Amino acid sequence: MEQHADLSTYLSADSTRGVPEAGPQERLSTTGDNLPNVVQYLKEGHEDRLNMILHKLAKRVPRLEKVEATVMLDGRLLLQVKDAPFEKPVMTKFASDGTLKMLAYLTLLHDPEAPQLIGIEEPENQLHPRLLPELAEECRAAAAASQLMVTTHSPFLVNALRPREVWVRYRTEAGFTQARRASEMKGIAEFMEHGALLGQLWMEGHLEVGDPLTNSGAEVRPSRKPNPR
Repeated sequence: MEQHADLSTYLSADSTRGVPEAGPQERLSTTGDNLPNVVQYLKEGHEDRLNMILHKLAKRVPRLEKVEATVMLDGRLLLQVKDAPFEKPVMTKFASDGTLKMLAYLTLLHDPEAPQLIGIEEPENQLHPRLLPELAEECRAAAAASQLMVTTHSPFLVNALRPREVWVRYRTEAGFTQARRASEMKGIAEFMEHGALLGQLWMEGHLEVGDPLTNSGAEVRPSRKPNPR
């Protein structure tokens, strides 16, 4: 059984629009091109889980009624999306990028048998900013069963995170990549105790590292004062 699921740089909404060969598949590929196969797998073996995923998706995509995978006469698998105002479902090539990306993320994060590692790169792409806090909550829940790594440039996503959950990556003056936990940065805990959000603090320049407009993202070291004579 495959124990690794990495939905990362290569995932795109276009990849999920394909019409692959029919046959259930347990895990999403790194590109998401087998999303119809995973929907088929859930339909055949974990229908309750699939219904939960689709229920969550419908709450976030206005007028979405259902998603279904249908085996065609030539043996390929067609994923279709049905909106409530319309009588018939449409092929995923006519669905929005955000709908397909959210379906892929929900499918990944609600895997019936959680993988050891999940990697997601910049989930904010093609998603409405208002959907990111709920996605952050689901990432947090998934992290209880899997090692989860998410990269982001979205303050809206970071606003929903806790300082101990966020590592800020930066490069030193020598060119080496380092990471520092937000909870270890000076003043962050105090700001958040008074209602500040972490993404806001990031945008306002309160993180000690990682700001490309300040010292090229590296640490800002206090200047040394000359010793008095």
